[in-house]
Amino acid sequence: MSLTRPPPAVRLQRRWLEQHIPHQGRMCLLEEVLGWDLTEIRCRTASHRAPDNPLRARGRLAAVAGIEYAGQAMAAHGALIAGLRHTPIRTGYLASVRNLILAVSRLDDIEADLVVRARRIAGDAETALYAFDLTAGEQALLSGRAGIVFGAPGTTERRP
Repeated sequence: MSLTRPPPAVRLQRRWLEQHIPHQGRMCLLEEVLGWDLTEIRCRTASHRAPDNPLRARGRLAAVAGIEYAGQAMAAHGALIAGLRHTPIRTGYLASVRNLILAVSRLDDIEADLVVRARRIAGDAETALYAFDLTAGEQALLSGRAGIVFGAPGTTERRP
């Protein structure tokens, strides 16, 4: 099936995210999909400031937790593409992180909302390679690349 353009930009809220990615409740870290197309997604969140953020340790949220934020954006992107193709949402697993650049040591002291961007740069039916970055306003927080492996044995696929 050849894909044309995605549907018009519609901001998808937290409820949609919880229904389409594996993370629920407080572990669903993203609050909104700001925009997306066939290769890229942009999401927004303020959960990094929440005192009950499940990734906090010793009262702080380390910048490396941004990898989980990016992973959830990648999962949302995969769900959107699956919906466009009318195929099941495949469970993906983070297989590698490369070229990670941390511009800050922690996220919980960032006052602005985070914008999480993930761009699919390669892949096939079994794997995907994404570039990602997190920003707050004009401030770059972290960036890198992540390798995703789909459909490990015993996983369930979901319909979008």
